[in-house]
Amino acid sequence: MVGGREDDVTHTFSLASRARLTHHDLGRFPAETLFDRLARAVCEAGCLPRKELFEAWEMARRVRRLFRGGRVLDLGGGHGLLAQVLLLLDDSSPGSLVIDKTLPPSSLKLHDVLVRTWPRLEGRVAFVAADLEDVEILSGDVVVSSHACGALTDRILERAAAARAQVAVMPCCHNVDVGDAGGLSGWVESPLAIDIVRATRLANQGYRIWTQTIPGAITPKNRLLLGAPC
Repeated sequence: MVGGREDDVTHTFSLASRARLTHHDLGRFPAETLFDRLARAVCEAGCLPRKELFEAWEMARRVRRLFRGGRVLDLGGGHGLLAQVLLLLDDSSPGSLVIDKTLPPSSLKLHDVLVRTWPRLEGRVAFVAADLEDVEILSGDVVVSSHACGALTDRILERAAAARAQVAVMPCCHNVDVGDAGGLSGWVESPLAIDIVRATRLANQGYRIWTQTIPGAITPKNRLLLGAPC
């Protein structure tokens, strides 16, 4: 199931679509579940691609099953939906920082709608336009990144491990020409080999790791790597 719906929904309503959710989609989310309320807020904002709602929800649920509390750092966070869903799922986090080199102008529009729906988010989410290297990561942080392209995923893992922070990444845009496949490409496809090497490297840095996936109906780039310092 995805967001409380059986997979047969995908035959008429593609979860992977990049089309924006708008007020025309409100009727698709009639329930009073947290997911449907979130989806209606996203529809009201009218600025978020459909797949980003489902990606953020499925990733956040898996992160919170393992990691509670902590300041959330959403790196390459774009609209910052992932960071805000993590706060909705666990109020023990003091707040979140959404970091991106260039923030979408509509990120604040989405945030305003979410604050109107959940006033407890007010003052707990900060949007910062900055490079990754300018971000201070602390040991108590929960570092997340959904679809950080190519080597950016590696740099996020390196920075998180150096700070001994909890980390969760869903990689994409694997550059098979320069990525470290660890000599495994003869057995498995190169993008998977690159992610296996990432997981192994994190474990060798003294982390307990978890390897999971989100539903492939949302994205084929659905591998999720989570780690916490031992």
